[in-house]
Amino acid sequence: MKFSLIICTYMRPTPLLKLLISIKDQILYPDEILIIDGSLDDKTKSILENNNFDHLKYYLISEQDRGLTKQRNFGISKVDSTSDIVCFLDDDTILETEYFANLLNTYNLFPDALGVGGYITNEIKWQKIPESYSENKNEFYYDGWKRKDGSRFVLRKKINLDSDCPPGFAPKFSHGRSVSFLPPSDKIYPTEQLMGGVSSFKKSVFEQFSFSTYFQGYGLYEDADFCLRLAKEGKLYLNTAAKLSHYHDSAGRPNQYTYGKMVVRNGWYVWRIKNPNPILKDRLKWNSITILLIVTRFVNVIKGKDKKVVFTEFVGRVVGWWSLIFNKPKQK
Repeated sequence: MKFSLIICTYMRPTPLLKLLISIKDQILYPDEILIIDGSLDDKTKSILENNNFDHLKYYLISEQDRGLTKQRNFGISKVDSTSDIVCFLDDDTILETEYFANLLNTYNLFPDALGVGGYITNEIKWQKIPESYSENKNEFYYDGWKRKDGSRFVLRKKINLDSDCPPGFAPKFSHGRSVSFLPPSDKIYPTEQLMGGVSSFKKSVFEQFSFSTYFQGYGLYEDADFCLRLAKEGKLYLNTAAKLSHYHDSAGRPNQYTYGKMVVRNGWYVWRIKNPNPILKDRLKWNSITILLIVTRFVNVIKGKDKKVVFTEFVGRVVGWWSLIFNKPKQK
């Protein structure tokens, strides 16, 4: 099974180099690595010229192709025609040595898979639970494992607004639990969403699907949009044995006001991909949870650290929510 790797990058030469070094140590190495660089300087190009990596192809793209979804689509257009699988990695990830081997083996185990995701290990602390475990409202448990639940989910449980779907599946009112709520069990789980920066897809998928250019620049939730559309056509899986770490480099991220606005508007857009014509109950739940998250963010302004940063995001969320009344996102 031949596979290509696309890495879209923007102003992150050092994290990218660390990722490529971890790829060198893979027991299964990509047949080609395509670096799609949207940087405004030549630092990424220089660092690649000074370090040798097999099968690497570098593309410095122009303004018209800059932005995560555009860069991914550009990369797809350059993939070798003989490739079977196209993998995507964020430029601030580090792979464990069997990442690609376990990821690609999933397609052998599940021939119906249109896409397979990897598993991030360094963001959440999980614990194996005994059979005698009693449910704690401040914890989330799944498939014999538990983790501390976020305050927003604890509150949603109390007012009956928690997701009614397994992790990785979106309820009719959206605001579900992501694949980060799947435990480190080394199992393979069905899902309808993958994290774009740790994902892979059969190359044939891109004969019909592409990443939406609605998601400009940073592209928040662009992966949910793509996967929800694809999941209507076939199966997606997440292999928790395909392990890597994600270090969330701050370079290239939008300011907090823009981010807050994107959370709400892009979230609405993705909700309507899953549920184009929601009933009144689903509308009320989506808006109730959105308002709850806005209020929670405001409480963080009062009680938390980095008050200015959090307040800026809070304002962005408020503006984003009100803007839906007059200017709803249009699907592309």
